[in-house]
Amino acid sequence: MKKTALISDFDGTLSKEDFFNMVIDRLLSKDDIQPWQDYLAGRITHLEALSRIFAKVRIPQAELDIFIQSIEIDPKAEETFELCKELAIPIYICSAGMDYYILKKIPQLIEKYNITIVANKAEYSPETGFEVTPPPVGSLFYSKNTGIAKDALVESLKKQGFFTIFAGDGRPDIKAAKIADAVFAKSVLLNLCREQNIRTLKFDGFGDITEYIERRCGDAERQ
Repeated sequence: MKKTALISDFDGTLSKEDFFNMVIDRLLSKDDIQPWQDYLAGRITHLEALSRIFAKVRIPQAELDIFIQSIEIDPKAEETFELCKELAIPIYICSAGMDYYILKKIPQLIEKYNITIVANKAEYSPETGFEVTPPPVGSLFYSKNTGIAKDALVESLKKQGFFTIFAGDGRPDIKAAKIADAVFAKSVLLNLCREQNIRTLKFDGFGDITEYIERRCGDAERQ
């Protein structure tokens, strides 16, 4: 059996709610989110919209830290990570958002399960908001539109001989879903997959991923 890799989106997939939605709902005004309308209208990229909106956040560092800790993580995710560790399945969290809140929210999980984070980098200042930095142009995982090319990560792992399991929920996930070997999709991504006849697996939470990995890999990897 081919070696396996798990690639998961963070916002709305590993987390219950998208950090972007949390920010615009609780920290910003309607005027602050005009860049998102510009993105939807095709006037600017996804990355430009997020960068401009996140730059408008103005709260003290201590309040931001508390806000980030309010992110809810799928309660079954650690069981999935534990199984991946047991079976030597590498875990990648791939996000078109920012690494900032991921690193602050789940540092223990990242360390315990040797999780690789592939995301736009960011720094925060209460005076200037978030400053988002995508990978360098021309780098393996660079995308002009989203900063991070999730499909490039999946393609890289496939070329290394991995069977790729991809989980996601949004529009930036569709290219990765098209080429992954197994797809767990919800929300917008699920609708896009149905429109494009991409086969998906039942995905109500990470418990479904655990069951799939156990069925596919468990006995074979333990032998």
